[in-house]
Amino acid sequence: MENRKVLIITYYWPPAGGPGVQRWLKFVKYLPDFGIQPIVYVPENPTYPIVDPNLIKEVSDKAIVLKQKIFEPYQLASFFSKNKTKKISSGIIPSQKKQSFMDKLFLLVRGNLFIPDARFLWVNPSVSFLEKYIVENKIDTIITSGPPHSLHLIGLELKRKLDLKWFADFRDPWTTIGYHKALRLSNYATKQHKMLEHKVLNTADTIIVTSKTTKREFEAITSKPITVITNGYDVEKIEEQSLDTKFSLAHIGSFLSERNPMILWESLVELISEVPDFKTHLEIKLIGAVSQEVLETVSQFGLDLYLNNLGYLAHGKAISHQRKSQVLLLIEIDSEDTKSIIPGKLFEYMVSNRPILAIGPRDSDFAEIITSTNTGVFFNYSEKVKLKSVILDFYNQFLQGKLQAKGVGLQQYSRKNLTKELVDLIK
Repeated sequence: MENRKVLIITYYWPPAGGPGVQRWLKFVKYLPDFGIQPIVYVPENPTYPIVDPNLIKEVSDKAIVLKQKIFEPYQLASFFSKNKTKKISSGIIPSQKKQSFMDKLFLLVRGNLFIPDARFLWVNPSVSFLEKYIVENKIDTIITSGPPHSLHLIGLELKRKLDLKWFADFRDPWTTIGYHKALRLSNYATKQHKMLEHKVLNTADTIIVTSKTTKREFEAITSKPITVITNGYDVEKIEEQSLDTKFSLAHIGSFLSERNPMILWESLVELISEVPDFKTHLEIKLIGAVSQEVLETVSQFGLDLYLNNLGYLAHGKAISHQRKSQVLLLIEIDSEDTKSIIPGKLFEYMVSNRPILAIGPRDSDFAEIITSTNTGVFFNYSEKVKLKSVILDFYNQFLQGKLQAKGVGLQQYSRKNLTKELVDLIK
């Protein structure tokens, strides 16, 4: 019996690196195991802020991958400032106090001319190509994944033109995402975003989200069914890692300006002062894109002496560092808008057997996951005393060679189990 065909429309695909690519790369890996033929539609010449060629070999050989050229305004903007466009497209936006004239100009243009985002010019060509392909190949189900939310507009048009089932997958929220406020939106642009969000949420047959908070937010806008399917972890073939000999606190992923955790830096400085030999063991390990403001703050606290800034590493090497670091840092912006964000790396952290120190807004969705799986400790931004105490406790366990995490109930977050949830939904 021939596998059922499902068309997946996504922007991030190998050789793209970073968290945006992992969700559908892994779903596509496991869909054939459940009788689904994945057909993936991606841009041929995208502008990816992070590239990881090693991920190309992880693409399932059972997937059909379609590619079409895309024109992105970032390609023009990069002639003026390649560095700024790359940072903005990857979500690293300077705080308002530190924005230059060019920063403000780029954000103004990005927010008000590129609606909903800089991939909007790909919508019409994609609809023209896919409409014909869907009919010729008798496809009855499509999935769009955003951000970029322009891809949901492709789904919107295909749903309007064809008799098919459409699932809109939101890896992140749309108008409530933290960086939305930084885009200097005009009243007109704000209304356009909300109108398009409303249209997508009320036209798709089913909405898929990654957190309970996003589900609640969307339920205020639509009565369409909404299902939570979180991100997860895959079984990574990584050699056994020897633990760092230093008391290493590792942050893996983008370290944005707004994620700059003063309570962490203050706690470390106090422990250096108060605890004999703490400074001889301490290592702060940063892997991924780090904002200049975070680096400046680390320096101002005198912690650059303990800093090991490794920059972006290929996914496999980042996983190796997760397994060998003593403690893993997970930091989210202290804002109502980020309570719904469950960082994709959380699930990889959880199966590393290393304890997680997580800092974020009170009542964050990821706090519940960390607590229920016993994989670490969560702190809100007012809990410095508690944070410092736990760091000291971890340090003492490290000295005794007993520091590790003892996670429970992790299997529910395996990529294969999550793919089964997706299949049950679309079949």
